[in-house]
Amino acid sequence: MTHSQFRPCIDLHDGQVKQIVGGTLHDDSADLKTNFVSTLSSSHYAQLYRDHELSGGHVIKLGPGNEQAAIDALQAWPQGLQVGGGITVDNAQLWLDRGASKVIVTSWLFPHGSFSTDRLKTLSDLIGRDRLVVDLSCRRNGDGWVVAMDRWQTLTDMRINRETIQMMSEFCSEFLVHAADVEGLCGGIDEKLVETLGRLSPVPVTYAGGASTIADLELVNRLSNGRVDLTIGSALDIFGGKGVMFAECVEWNKTGSL
Repeated sequence: MTHSQFRPCIDLHDGQVKQIVGGTLHDDSADLKTNFVSTLSSSHYAQLYRDHELSGGHVIKLGPGNEQAAIDALQAWPQGLQVGGGITVDNAQLWLDRGASKVIVTSWLFPHGSFSTDRLKTLSDLIGRDRLVVDLSCRRNGDGWVVAMDRWQTLTDMRINRETIQMMSEFCSEFLVHAADVEGLCGGIDEKLVETLGRLSPVPVTYAGGASTIADLELVNRLSNGRVDLTIGSALDIFGGKGVMFAECVEWNKTGSL
């Protein structure tokens, strides 16, 4: 039986690998709360993930100034990493040509905050459904979740529900979901969101946000029946965290047990 996997990440901000508090990403960098700034290059982390065969990880460009760092990561592991951040119909193929296994798209699908089915279809037709990941990163809203764009600061008109997920899954091969309200806080995952994603999505999902211990992998596995993978960021020792050892995540992927 398959089990939830640990999926690694390389979050880039101003050309550096960082771990940030998701809700503080604004145009005004003075508001930014950073958990960790690495002295190591993006390619270092890509090579680390490659050495341990941790496929399906993502490189996210958070704002401008991250092009070269993203390219460096992809060159260290061609076809081993997905890339997101500023992806549009005009540059998606370029990033695939640079070595991304898939591209991750969010904000471009929501002109003026309103979802465009035409844009999703156009991009899917251009690069192929199997090379496209849709980022449904979201914020809690009432008793559910609303997809957030523009570095998670702008709420769109799309709620996360069965209809949304079923429709979008016809045009993409995966979802990436950052729970922006808990991202970077190491205060626990959004259990209800993980359970909902595992129940509703017909395609693979990677959830990120709030993971604080290795037990969160087991929790995600149980809540989603092994259908949702987990990204651990700020709690991870390779990002200065104290809660989770990278070696534990590698071992979990092999065995599915703690």
